[in-house]
Amino acid sequence: MTGTQADASGARPHAVVIGSGFGGLAAAVRLGARGYRVTVLERLEQAGGRAAVFRQDGFTFDAGPTIITAPFLFEDLWALCGRRLSDDVELRALDLFYRIMFHDGGHLDCRAQPDAMAAEVARVSPRDVAGYERFMRHSEAIFRIGFEKLGHVPFETFGSMVRIAPDLARLRGDRSVYATAARYVRHPWLRFALSFHPLFVGGNPFTTTSVYSLISFLERRWGVHFAMGGTGALVRGMVELIRGQGGAIRYHSEVGEIIVESGRATGVRLASGETIAADIVVSNADVAWTYQKLLAATPRKRWTDRKLENARYSMSLFVWYFGTRRKYADVPHHTILLGPRYRELIADIFDRKILAEDFSLYLHRPTATDPSLAPDGCDAFYVLSPVPHLDSGVDWVTQAEPYRRAIARRLSETVLPGLEDQIVTSRVFTPQDFRDRLLSVKGAAFGLEPVLTQSAWFRPHNRSEDVDRLYFVGASTHPGAGVPGVLSSARILDRLVPHADAL
Repeated sequence: MTGTQADASGARPHAVVIGSGFGGLAAAVRLGARGYRVTVLERLEQAGGRAAVFRQDGFTFDAGPTIITAPFLFEDLWALCGRRLSDDVELRALDLFYRIMFHDGGHLDCRAQPDAMAAEVARVSPRDVAGYERFMRHSEAIFRIGFEKLGHVPFETFGSMVRIAPDLARLRGDRSVYATAARYVRHPWLRFALSFHPLFVGGNPFTTTSVYSLISFLERRWGVHFAMGGTGALVRGMVELIRGQGGAIRYHSEVGEIIVESGRATGVRLASGETIAADIVVSNADVAWTYQKLLAATPRKRWTDRKLENARYSMSLFVWYFGTRRKYADVPHHTILLGPRYRELIADIFDRKILAEDFSLYLHRPTATDPSLAPDGCDAFYVLSPVPHLDSGVDWVTQAEPYRRAIARRLSETVLPGLEDQIVTSRVFTPQDFRDRLLSVKGAAFGLEPVLTQSAWFRPHNRSEDVDRLYFVGASTHPGAGVPGVLSSARILDRLVPHADAL
């Protein structure tokens, strides 16, 4: 059975995309532009994956990513469909990227304009201004290699890894992001500000390869943006692009198995028993889940169950979404609130895998930019705490509410006075939800941890090494997590998937 044979109408070759996160949606648009008839299969009730949206009591909450740092990757998708991103979505650039609030009461504002940022560094630590500028030049050098040259390039052979080894050695890819920042600046606030970004992609700043130092320059290069109406506006826009190409998105369609014949993916079997033939299959599901569950009956040489079980997985997240009956006008769009420990807390999360009593938080207040996301006079928030994945053994059924209350107390004592009396709607998302709702192995929020030995060629390839005509996009394949990473994984398909006319 092949997709072409099964398509009695003689239509274009058929591509099935499993999952509708940003990676899956972007892959569908790119495949549609390359001549494929595309069907996206989503097991949930809406598109978006980690970027889904939920509405509750008049509030609109983006479930996951809130920061857009490389708008051109979205603009490219709209251009493939003969449209402009601005026709459908307004991206608003933020002048204040983040306010970092330290446990001792001080703060650092990370700003868009280089001069304003340099002035902020000088306010905190005048002796570190020159070192900060050197760090940014180093970040740019890594960006030119890691993002511009390699971010959209597949690493299918070990030789491709060998070819970049001189660049990695010159830029000290063996160092961690934190160690790299510490070489340039001395003040602990600045060391944090230049090293925390790996947490946005599931990495430990003390072990993640310094290649991820490029994020600092990436933010300077294109800025930090917010999609008006919420990140879900981008999801809705991409869904309409797919439909405009003649593609289809089917909800409540859980894939139970990828059908493999003679070593080649020929379609999928849904949990309902229905089979759908395909000429190619693209999985936006977690790579480990795909191999262990959807290819359980298929012999594998590279990504065996044992290899996947021994891999290192990212941390998870505890996310609390809430709305308040009043506004907190002094709270910016993005705030990072640090606890009393940094290195030790990170070790608790990644190494010891224990749920510590203290925490550091990322607070998102989208109504600072778009008041329409909450009823008049109200604010919408989510607060995120990095926590260990499910190997910790934490019983989130019993621990979720005490943990939420502890976070509420902390916020009430700091940036949201009186919070506990102002909450009008509330919802939590735990590592168990990452496993059960998003099918993330171990409840890891970002797939495999982005250490050097699980990056580039060492990461699951975008073209399966074990099954022909099976491809991967999303956080757990190359180049990695984060919105730019998952969109780039779909961009890589242009180099790997033959044009529909060639099949």
